[in-house]
Amino acid sequence: MKMKKIFVIAFITLGFTTFAQSDAKAEALLSEVSTKIKSYKNISLDFKYELNNLSENIKQETRGDVVIEGEKYKLNILGVTRIYDGKTLYSISPEDEEVTISSDNTEDESTITPSEMLSFYEDGYTFKMDIVQNVKGRKIQYIKLNPMDTNSEIKHVLLGIDATTKHIYNLIEVGKDGIKTTLTVNSFKTDQPISKTLFTFDQSKYSDYFINKID
Repeated sequence: MKMKKIFVIAFITLGFTTFAQSDAKAEALLSEVSTKIKSYKNISLDFKYELNNLSENIKQETRGDVVIEGEKYKLNILGVTRIYDGKTLYSISPEDEEVTISSDNTEDESTITPSEMLSFYEDGYTFKMDIVQNVKGRKIQYIKLNPMDTNSEIKHVLLGIDATTKHIYNLIEVGKDGIKTTLTVNSFKTDQPISKTLFTFDQSKYSDYFINKID
């Protein structure tokens, strides 16, 4: 199963700036979320990723997990482990018995990395407060983001924020092609004890793998 893009990790590093033509209340809430996120030494997330293409009657669902510390991260999704140590990205695929090593933290322009979190839209979207939903007793405030670029493939993005914890609950991207992708956080843990080698790639463990180095 191939994801439209790795937007599953779109909410891991907040870097808000002042947005033109945006809702002051929405900006204040996002700033509050940003401040709280930046106060954590590390973040561990378990999440569910869903893709719905109504026009072709396609529905895909998968789960994953990621640990982030600053720009470093370790992501597990779709059977692939991605380790970024701050300089080099290692993508480990047991199914293909291959490790792809790259100095670039992205696979293509549409890839959103954990170390970017919400900053993917800070220069290209306006936003405003949207609906409030009660989800299993939790008050979720949505913020709607609209792309400034009229040629964007994205129609809009909805960001759900837990009004009590100020943590991200989910992120919904609706494309102009009718495809909707949803990322829902099942578990949000902070400042967990993690191994010093969590973000270190040990090549000796993959001696039988094909090593694909990309310049």
